[in-house]
Amino acid sequence: MTQASHPFAALGGLPAPTRTPLLTGEDPEQKRRELLAYFCQTFDLYDSLFDCLADERAWFNKAISLRHPLIFYYGHTAAFFINKLLAARLIDSRLDPRIEAMVAIGVDEMSWDDLDETHYDWPAVAELRSYRGRVRALVVDFIERMPIALPIQWQSPAWVILMGIEHERIHLETSSVLIRQLPLAWVRPRRHWPACEVRCHQPEEVPANDLLPVAGGRVRLGKQDATYGWDNEYGERHIELAPFQASRMLVSNSEYLEFVQGDGYQQQTWWDDEGWGWRQFAGARMPSFWVGDPAEPDQLQLRLMTEQVDMPWDWPAEVNQLEAAAFCRWKSAQTGLPIQLPSEGEWALLREQLTGDQPDWLEAPGNINLARFASPCPVNACPQAGFFDLVGNVWQWTSTAIDGFEGFKVHPLYDDFSTPTFDGKHSLIKGGSWISTGNEALKSSRYAFRRHFFQHAGFRYLVSRYQEPITVNPYETDTLVAQYLDFQYGPTHFGIPNYAQTLANLAGELCSNHQRALDIGCATGRASFELARHFQHVDAVDYSARFIDVALALASQDSFRYAMPVEGELVEYCEARLSTQDLGSAQADRIHFSQGDACNLKPKYTDYDLVLASNLIDRLREPARFLRDIAPRLRSGGLLVLTSPYTWLTDYTPKANWLGGIRENGEALSTYQALQRLLAAEFEELCPPRDVPFVIRETARKYQHTLAQLTVWRKR
Repeated sequence: MTQASHPFAALGGLPAPTRTPLLTGEDPEQKRRELLAYFCQTFDLYDSLFDCLADERAWFNKAISLRHPLIFYYGHTAAFFINKLLAARLIDSRLDPRIEAMVAIGVDEMSWDDLDETHYDWPAVAELRSYRGRVRALVVDFIERMPIALPIQWQSPAWVILMGIEHERIHLETSSVLIRQLPLAWVRPRRHWPACEVRCHQPEEVPANDLLPVAGGRVRLGKQDATYGWDNEYGERHIELAPFQASRMLVSNSEYLEFVQGDGYQQQTWWDDEGWGWRQFAGARMPSFWVGDPAEPDQLQLRLMTEQVDMPWDWPAEVNQLEAAAFCRWKSAQTGLPIQLPSEGEWALLREQLTGDQPDWLEAPGNINLARFASPCPVNACPQAGFFDLVGNVWQWTSTAIDGFEGFKVHPLYDDFSTPTFDGKHSLIKGGSWISTGNEALKSSRYAFRRHFFQHAGFRYLVSRYQEPITVNPYETDTLVAQYLDFQYGPTHFGIPNYAQTLANLAGELCSNHQRALDIGCATGRASFELARHFQHVDAVDYSARFIDVALALASQDSFRYAMPVEGELVEYCEARLSTQDLGSAQADRIHFSQGDACNLKPKYTDYDLVLASNLIDRLREPARFLRDIAPRLRSGGLLVLTSPYTWLTDYTPKANWLGGIRENGEALSTYQALQRLLAAEFEELCPPRDVPFVIRETARKYQHTLAQLTVWRKR
């Protein structure tokens, strides 16, 4: 099926999904037009997905407890453009601070996700439609005016636009899974989202799966094509693989039924500890999208995105990774063969047999890129290099837990895309599904989910003895994270006391009410733990997801290891441990860590007796806005404690937004004078300012010795 005959172009007037743009080219203006078309098509396609919601409840009720309601995701992908353009300092202001605060954080199933929406007054659907329209207009205008140099690189404004587009294409898929998990009465089929017709109604009609040989060899992993990529795709890894066998087809519903009827869900033998724990918790007896009683397979149906159909036995079984791995153990026992899920390297070796990639496709090679259906289709419908569905139809689970390749670097504008998943608990899915477009449809894409997670995912199996090494990075090597861990939890230097502890103790002494505190800009959390000695509840917020993830790891496991530079390539392996600081569960239980923007905090952060903003104001885009916004969040008599060395830099704060360190009408204006002026209406100064020293170690012989000015303000 060519792009010209694409069903999404023919039905409902929606444009067919365009191919992923190349970063290269000869004509910048042609590339501008290409990016504009790619953005508009993505934005409109995402809007069209929500046409499948037929009931107001579908917008505002969670499909599953560990995800936000769909109203969040409808606004989230639009707000993402604003947040990233602001972070890149490519625009100067927000469109709607309330909406953008409410829908900013969208990473799912992380321990630090804020999934308690009891305090949210979600916008009306019409309000979010209007907001999306305003974002669309802003981004169109930005694309039409932004400078373009080819090739497009990480630092380019066009990269930020591509980041927003590919992010929305990810949520096109994840939102479709949530729609699939809503009550059927709340959704409706749409002619521009057509499901495949069911033609196979009996399990015995499905062709038997078989095994094909695959020559081993050396595989190079890592992105090499000239398209947009997420940070985890870059770098490289080389793996030597022995020959193996792979199933010709994905495991079908019919083949998986054998496992179900063989009491696979009742026998712990086939499950690892994580899988059996999930099976018991979920009470699972069969795949989650099967509807009916597994004891009566003739009556079983399959839930699709917007409808329920008689079981298509020749479609791929859609399961989570734990179910797929259990099936493989069962199948291995039945056959006496070493059957297992493919590793990332083995899938890559399979993928090499299919030539070409999404940017080059004149016609999609299978049920991918929205080229055929808005559902899976038969496992023998799309032949590819002697196999079926090497790409497309449904994602394929692997045995590989995602981590970074050699040379991995975090993209500074999206520091929480990959690193929270490098925990050994997120397994890679490969190959794409029927709704995978853009970056997701590339062979270099790397997406990983928790093993109990449901995506449009199934699996194929291998006969292989390859064992994927379990790699959970034991030491934090990111320079900034390691530096802050050492600063907050490491040894003192030159006789200068621990800075976070000093500030928390002083705050505890000065504050008369010890109920609620906010540590804004908490970094890796030492001041938050110290404040919890004095306060009954501490909200700890930082813009960096990496910092929050580390703080939460400390709270849950007491220790965190990191590598500090000594000189050149040499490092010292260190460990931050709460218990050595006489901190532990008593403090951790009082703290709620979350990611947030100090210049656009959610409404829930309120009613505090103390707000500590340590070394924050000279690192904010809009420090005056932060100071104006923080006053209503304090109770009468509450304290605002500010510290800063006043190191104003245009890298963080536009010069027009500097509070001090400037001349105003020819006269010198210090930051302290500006604070007195800005805070006078709401606060009184509690005590004279004082300097508090701190030392940050960079290497074995290089230290930053700084004096921060501390000021304390009582709300009137």
